[in-house]
Amino acid sequence: MKTNILLILGHPSENSFCNALLNAYRKGVETTGANIKTIYISQLNFDVNLSDGYKNGENIPLEKDLIHSQELILWADHVVLSYPNWWGFMPAITKGFIDRILLPDFAFKHHSGKIFPEKLLKGKSLRLLVTMDTPKWWFYLIYRASQYQILKNIVFGYVGFDPIRFSTFGFMRKSTESQRNKWLKKVEQLGTQLK
Repeated sequence: MKTNILLILGHPSENSFCNALLNAYRKGVETTGANIKTIYISQLNFDVNLSDGYKNGENIPLEKDLIHSQELILWADHVVLSYPNWWGFMPAITKGFIDRILLPDFAFKHHSGKIFPEKLLKGKSLRLLVTMDTPKWWFYLIYRASQYQILKNIVFGYVGFDPIRFSTFGFMRKSTESQRNKWLKKVEQLGTQLK
């Protein structure tokens, strides 16, 4: 049975190195015969704000694009999300997308008497491709890759993704064309391994 790969571009612009990374991953996947589908978050029509959070206890109807995105996540065996690190985290539209789709009864389910929820997205793996204008060593040594800990333990791990892997690309402003080509080749190789 073929593996289902979902590629998600979290950069607001398709004319970005994040999209080049996603396309390199796609190129690698194409050599395996796996099924590939793509979400460009910037093309979706949805409100990025989860109004009132979950306070009113009502199910807020999802926009068609978000319903389709949930269907694609359920379809996928492996998800690849590419986005830039802006001000220590992902762009607002990408965070809003996650807020709006990783909902109760889709991504997790609380049960009476249990402290931790049931993880409804178990069995799926995740690769994050993250660009940044911070030197890579600074991101890990000084910032301690804090956003990765949040994404792994509090967001994607909470709903069942495992394993969750990160690929970091920086410092973009100082990178040469040669360095970028090496990064693209590295990501293409990840695609051939479906991880």
